[in-house]
Formats: sequence, structure tokens, C-alpha cells
Amino acid sequence: MASGNRAVTYMGPRTVKVETYDYPKLVDPRGNKTPHGAILKIVTTNICGSDQHIYRGRFPSPSGMVLGHEMTGEVIETGPDVHFIKKGDLCSVPFNVSCGRCRNCKEGHTDTCMNVNDEADCGAYGFNLGGWQGGQSDYLMVPFADWNLLRFPDKDQAMAKIKDLTLLSDILPTGFHGCIQAGVKPGSTVYIAGAGPVGRCAAASAHLLGASCIIVGDTNNERLALVRSAGYETVNVSSSTPLADQIEAILGQRQVDCGVDAVGFEAHGNGPGAGEDPAAVLNSLIEVVRANGAIGAPGIYTAGDSEAIDEDAKAGRYRIDFGKAWIKSPHISAGQAPIMHYNRDLMMAILWDRMPYLGKLANVEVIPLEKAPEAYRIFDQGSPKKFVIDPHNTTKLVA
Repeated sequence: MASGNRAVTYMGPRTVKVETYDYPKLVDPRGNKTPHGAILKIVTTNICGSDQHIYRGRFPSPSGMVLGHEMTGEVIETGPDVHFIKKGDLCSVPFNVSCGRCRNCKEGHTDTCMNVNDEADCGAYGFNLGGWQGGQSDYLMVPFADWNLLRFPDKDQAMAKIKDLTLLSDILPTGFHGCIQAGVKPGSTVYIAGAGPVGRCAAASAHLLGASCIIVGDTNNERLALVRSAGYETVNVSSSTPLADQIEAILGQRQVDCGVDAVGFEAHGNGPGAGEDPAAVLNSLIEVVRANGAIGAPGIYTAGDSEAIDEDAKAGRYRIDFGKAWIKSPHISAGQAPIMHYNRDLMMAILWDRMPYLGKLANVEVIPLEKAPEAYRIFDQGSPKKFVIDPHNTTKLVA
């Protein structure tokens, strides 16, 4: 058994450090024993755009919190109440912490578990959501292991595709969920706001679901170039050309069937030099999604952002153009993705090569744990890479 546990720790805005803690115990944040838990040796743990909200000081989080919610690992210890997950299993960890026993979990809503956070029906690793330690670390304790862990059927096969499978803990199911919320189906035309990792996974998901024209919008030219290289259409929302005009130039129509918000509350307005506007993406989607169309909004929105543009935005209240929306009879869904609702199906799609374009879109770079602070800084500057931490050099692909 290891004697310590290195972990990426949030120290304050734009400051993270690799600190060493005690090896994890089978105990939850409340101090209760977790005989239903397992301890994983982390194989890959990704840096997410949601982590960047915390890194910038925009998502309220305490100094000293261990970061990370996108984990894949090998089981090295199990509690006495774990019966189906075994030592040596290679597993994906859904970022939602859930019990599998409450009403919401039983209905498939693992994003709103009622038993893992005393403050709200919502728990997650590496957020200020129930006190669950993040997984950008050497080791991690996962509660309700039989319920939460997705075991890969063949370890060698999984390791050969680990750069794709590492996305199952969050961003791929999240992008897929946004598409499902938006009603993407064969032949659909789709506008995805945001060319970050979630937006790119949403494009791959729309492709898997059979969408026809897939358009991704952003202000970052490097990210847009990556999307185009994978075969999708792009628009630059910082252009002086209005969004609807750019869509019409591609599609021949000014509106699409479906829309996905993969940006969230740190959005900027459209046009050259536009400043921050947390409602901009939602209002743009209301404009360009057809009447009776649907919008999926898995991008994060939150109260408590101390750097928000005004007092309403700091409280999580946004100027949504609901009057314009109402007349179009829209369907708008928001919130965390219930990862377990999708992760097994997406795993099978990856293992059977049904998402061959995913690797190009993800643009993964594997790094050692000690390089995480520098990767946070680079990602914060708009890098098109998806940084994946390999604490133990398990992948043998460390750059």
C-alpha cells in the first residue's frame, strides 16, 4: 500500500499546486465508513473546462480543495460490501457521485442524487458539491463502487483506446446528453455553441446520432480549425457577420433544428470585441433554433461568481430573452449530465470503432502529474488540447 497521495490542489484564483496527502481511506466526507467503496490507482485523470471555472476563481470553491472529476483507474482495494467490482478491474468513474438507492438514482437521474451532499441533491468529485475529493491524484476512493464504476470488459483492449475511453467520465457523455436534450436524430441540423472539449464531444455525438449538418461556433481560431479538420462546419461568433447570417451561408437557412450550449456562464457576446455576457449563448440559441426546436444546455451556470458582470449575474440570474423564446414554443433543458445513463453505450461505440473521428476532435495530450499546474495555465489561455494526466506513467504515452 502506498504511503501518500499526490493531488492537484486549488490554492486560489489561477494557482494550483501538487500537494501530498494521506493515502485514501474507505471513509466519506462526513466521516462515515464506506464498506461499499473501492480505492482506485488512477490511470488517467483529465483537466476539464469545468476545472477552469474553478481555476479562474469563478466557481465558488475553498482553497485547499483537491481538483479533478474525470477519472479512469484500476481497482486496488475494495470494501467488504463490494461484491461485483474486483481488484484489478480497470474502470471509468462517472463524475457524478451517486448512491444508486435514492428515488432520483433509481429513476436514472444520477446527476441529482439525494444522499451524497447535505446541501443539495447533487454530488461530484473535485467540486464544492458534497466534499468529495477530486481525482487529479495518485489514488481515489469511490463510494458505492458496484453502482458507480463502469468496468471495461478487456483491460488490454481498453488501454489501446485509453485516449478515447478516458473521455467517458464526463465530457463525452456530457456532449452526448446535450445532443439528446436537443433532440438530435438522423438528418438533424445542429448548432453547437463552444469548440472546447465538451463542444467537440457534442459534435462527435451529433455525428454518432446521425445529424446531417453539424455547425460549431466559437471565438478561438485554433479550436475552430481542429473542428474543421474533423469534417464539421464552423462559425466564428466574434465576426462582424451575425450568427444567423453565417449559418445561412452554410445551410441555406437561418435556423437549425437543434442547439447545444457547451459554453455556460463565462460566455461572451457576439461580434468584434464583445465583452462577457453570461446570457449570450442561450439568447443566440433561442434565435437560431427553429420554432418548436430544442436546446440542450449542459454548460455550467452558477450562483456565487464574484467576477460576474453585475449583481444579478453574481447571483446566477441572467437576462434571458424569454419573450422572444416564448413565441417559438421552445424546449430548453439544462443541468449536469447523468453520466451513467450513457457511459456504457458510448464505451461500446468506442470499443467497436463507431467513433473513429473522436480522437482527432479530442486532441489529447498525456502529461505527468507534476506538469498539471502548467497545463492549467496553458488550457486557460485557450489551448485546443485536452490535457490528460497519467500519474503513474501507466499509458506509456507521456509527452
